[in-house]
Amino acid sequence: MTDGRKGVVKPVEELELHPVPAGTATRTQVLVGEGDGAPNFAMRRFVMGEGGGMPFHTNAVEHEQYVLRGRARVRIGDQIHDVKADDAVYIPAGTPHSYDVVEAPFEFLCVVPNGPDRIELVEQD
Repeated sequence: MTDGRKGVVKPVEELELHPVPAGTATRTQVLVGEGDGAPNFAMRRFVMGEGGGMPFHTNAVEHEQYVLRGRARVRIGDQIHDVKADDAVYIPAGTPHSYDVVEAPFEFLCVVPNGPDRIELVEQD
C-alpha cells in the first residue's frame, strides 16, 4: 500500500556546490531537502578546502554530522575536538561551534531539521 509519496534518487555530481558566505574556502550542497519531499530533515554536504573553515557561530537548529574525509579541529562550546573520517558529531541547537581545516579537503554530511535556521557569529574571548 502507498500513500502517493515518492522517493528520490539523484546523482550528487549534478547538484551545485554553493559558497558559504560566513566561511572560508567552504561550499555546501543540499543533497535531500524539502524540495525533494522530505518533510522533516535536510541532508547537506559540506566541503572545506585548504585553509578553510567556519568562524565561531551558533545555529537555531541542531546538527548531526558524519565526516567523510579529511581532518579538522572542531570547537563545540568550550571543547576542541580533532575530527577525521568516520567520526560522528552532534552539535545542539544554539551551541557555539567552529571549524578549522587541518587536512583538506574536509568533507562531511550534515543533517538538520527543516525549518528556519539563523546563523549568528559569536565573538571569542
